[in-house]
Amino acid sequence: MMSLRPLCVGVAALWLGGCQWLPEQPYGNPRSPVPAVSLSCFAEVPTFDDDACLLPDWVAFGLASQRGDRAWRDSMLERLAGPRPEKRLARAVAMGWGSESEWDRASELYKADLHAAPAELQPLLRYWLNELEGRRAMADRLASTNEEVAALEAENAELAEKLEALTAIEQNINLRQQSP
Repeated sequence: MMSLRPLCVGVAALWLGGCQWLPEQPYGNPRSPVPAVSLSCFAEVPTFDDDACLLPDWVAFGLASQRGDRAWRDSMLERLAGPRPEKRLARAVAMGWGSESEWDRASELYKADLHAAPAELQPLLRYWLNELEGRRAMADRLASTNEEVAALEAENAELAEKLEALTAIEQNINLRQQSP
């Protein structure tokens, strides 16, 4: 037990000493410093103009689209009318979180204008497109499964009717055989 006392004293001294013994920089050399996000970022409608706010603006818009209701989405789609690629991509983001009927149009817009986005924004837009395509595929599978279930239920009902008819015939035959 005596050999643990110096170890405990050393650990207690380090713990009480605080963080001044830790290095200020993380171990290793970071490749690039993390840029500070300006307070002017997070525009309501994202653009391709401001390089410093490009990703924060588009991420904030994507989150707003995901959380927005039908009224917000309709209002935003009106504001985003126009042929410019940044407006078309913003419409794709907004429609991507809308109803299933809007998903096809959103996918078309992503695919048509993704190449026009700045290079640093393209991975995010591609991720959103892939996520949208995944939801579309799941919705298609669900619709297909629902059709299969409906067909199986109809077949089951038809077979149940045939079974009832066969049961009635069997009962009729049994009654005839029992009668003298």
